[in-house]
Amino acid sequence: MRGHAAHRRSPGRTVVATAAGISCVPYARAVTGMQVSGNGGDWWSNAAGIYDRGQRPEPGSVMAFRATSGMTRGHVAVVRDVVGPREVRIDHANWGGPGIPRGSVMQDVSVIDVSDTNDWSAVRVQSGRDDSAFGRVYPTFGFIYNRPDDSVNTGTAYAGLQLRRSTRYEQLAEGPEAGSARGYQLQGLAPLRNAQAATSRAR
Repeated sequence: MRGHAAHRRSPGRTVVATAAGISCVPYARAVTGMQVSGNGGDWWSNAAGIYDRGQRPEPGSVMAFRATSGMTRGHVAVVRDVVGPREVRIDHANWGGPGIPRGSVMQDVSVIDVSDTNDWSAVRVQSGRDDSAFGRVYPTFGFIYNRPDDSVNTGTAYAGLQLRRSTRYEQLAEGPEAGSARGYQLQGLAPLRNAQAATSRAR
């Protein structure tokens, strides 16, 4: 199976999984063009001085999850849309769960902020077909924006960065431990391949 895709049909969608799988880190790099090193849990600190960071979600920003005992390397996800002050929709890869193969790419997933002060330091990620079904609480650092951190530099370092292609999968995310089949759309490998092709053409 290595290097080949396995397809499983389900009503209204196609689930694509590969033997190697796709991790959240190379997926986030490919679709945003952001060049942050390390596992998902390292992105917040490694982005300091290069990319702007904050506690407010913006489309195209990266939500950085902290490492936990159940998700020891952290996680990163790309914000697709801001629905409201307490909800965003994300695209991400390798978020495991019931019936979801490891390495899958998932798009348009609802995430809600459950922090006391609405600073997005604690979130729940959609875990079922119903938008009201969410998994356990995950701690986050905040959002990394795809623009230079001008509070530290003039953007020169940012402008000169080149995309670093990962030769291995650096992160394996743990999904909610219980719940029904996911309600979001599973996109398989196409978004990653399209992003990589666009990046190559831009060079």
